Amino acid sequence: MGSDSRIEWTEASWNPVTGCSPVSEACEHCYAERMARRLQAMGSQNYRNGFRLTLHEHMLELPLHWRKPRLVFVNSMSDLFHAEVPFDFIARVFAVMQSCRHHVFQILTKRPKKLAAFAARLEHWPANVWMGVTVENDRHFDRVRILQTIPAPVRFLSCEPLLGPIERLPLEGIHWVIVGGESGPGARPMAAGWVRALRRQCREAGCAFYFKQWGGVRKDLTGRKLDGRVYDAAPEPIERPGELVFGGVSS
Repeated sequence: MGSDSRIEWTEASWNPVTGCSPVSEACEHCYAERMARRLQAMGSQNYRNGFRLTLHEHMLELPLHWRKPRLVFVNSMSDLFHAEVPFDFIARVFAVMQSCRHHVFQILTKRPKKLAAFAARLEHWPANVWMGVTVENDRHFDRVRILQTIPAPVRFLSCEPLLGPIERLPLEGIHWVIVGGESGPGARPMAAGWVRALRRQCREAGCAFYFKQWGGVRKDLTGRKLDGRVYDAAPEPIERPGELVFGGVSS
């Protein structure tokens, strides 16, 4: 529920919420659902409900006990802005993140309308909280446009699983794009041309480009090199008086 992460673009995961429900094409072969069912079968108490959405109050204060600064992926096993997560619980998650200024928290959602509604209630967006949305194809640009209105210091896109070509991705105000193919049983194929097109758009927009994986049934065999190299650019920290803002680009 809170541990070192195998996800390449983060360092740790923190799951005060587990479980979710399908919202778009990217959810068809959800890795989190497979993992939740496995953990339920193993007798993990936090997954006693399988993949049914569950709030875990006892997990809220976990990052307070991590002394070493970390990049923390929030709710790798859920979506913080799911319809069944109360606003007051989201506010408690944000209060913990704001109090842990030595960590950087990364949130990813497919439900930007609720994100926008919550952001409107905040007096200040925490300087150590990055915000992203999933964009698996060109039918979900609405998610990007809502994200562009969120006052997070880093706004990022996860084009994973990339399920089709994406041209003219709206990148104004976007700092980071993560691209990857689907992995696991029934993985849908990803064309190299789709990845190259996103790399080109990121270059033109001055946006950090991160290629996570080719995916497939055995992602360990397909690797993460694109045209002979690894792309792992990430936003750079920019120091300002009294705060740390992440908004630059490294390549």
